[in-house]
Amino acid sequence: MTVQTTEKEVEIKLPYRLIPFMKYRMVAFAFSIIVTALCIFSVVTKGFNWGLDFTGGTVIETNFSQPADLGKVRAVLDENGYTSALVQTFGGQKDVMIRLPASAGDMSLGNKVMDIIHQKLDPDAKIQSIEFVGPNVGEELTQGAIYGTLATLAMLLLYVGLRFEWRLAAGGILALFHDVMVTIGVFSYLQIEIDLTFVAAILSVVGYSLNDSIVVFDRVRENFPKIRRGTSQEVIDISLSQTLSRTLMTSVTTLFVVLALYWLGGPTLHSFSLALLIGITFGTYSSIYVAVGVALALGLKREHMIQPVVEKEGADQKSLADY
Repeated sequence: MTVQTTEKEVEIKLPYRLIPFMKYRMVAFAFSIIVTALCIFSVVTKGFNWGLDFTGGTVIETNFSQPADLGKVRAVLDENGYTSALVQTFGGQKDVMIRLPASAGDMSLGNKVMDIIHQKLDPDAKIQSIEFVGPNVGEELTQGAIYGTLATLAMLLLYVGLRFEWRLAAGGILALFHDVMVTIGVFSYLQIEIDLTFVAAILSVVGYSLNDSIVVFDRVRENFPKIRRGTSQEVIDISLSQTLSRTLMTSVTTLFVVLALYWLGGPTLHSFSLALLIGITFGTYSSIYVAVGVALALGLKREHMIQPVVEKEGADQKSLADY
């Protein structure tokens, strides 16, 4: 059995000047380690500000006689001591859902809130339903969210490990951990309320970060067999420079949408959009310096990326029919 590798030296064209990304990888590593350590410290010491979805509380569904002014509803509830109330519409503009944490009162909380609405907002407002979500349901949601996130990360680890060389796979997984830890660390430090939309945002960040890293990995894998005389660092710098325009365009356009959600989406989407804003920003950074930088630090070389061409025994011999 003979093993042969075929390499062709081709001219690599860059859309602009080559950027030496990997020259500053040690500075980026130090920055990432410090930020990640601070986020882990915040999570351990301060914990999270769990929302109603996880802690339990009271859900009040009302029907106003005219389109409701959500800002005015929140202001009235704040004046009466219900500062943590979450107010949003459902179904139509007259249907309003008010969610309060379990610590805000007792089982009669719904009737007290409706009295305030009747006195100061709309005397003709009607109660559609008042439900109390116990802490046991919140605990089940917490466990489900954690298990679902861990299962997603495990499947992504398997996918990246099977598709790419293990050094690139390790860099991709560390980049995912980096982005997720920074996002939840910021929420822990600022004590921003975490609800189920935050879990959806975390999974979106994971998908975005992984997709960005895979685009870079594909270009690195394509360029290693083509560029014969360049070092591993030079090949990676070329690959990153080639994909930079795509990375920036994707990140900037996505951030525009997320910023619009944050400023115009209302309080209901604040945690979701803020998590995406943090995750996408650090995901763009990590796909350049963490994912590929770790692979280079682990000793990624051309030999690891070139797929051998295996010839079968006797392939160069004539068949019996030729004699």
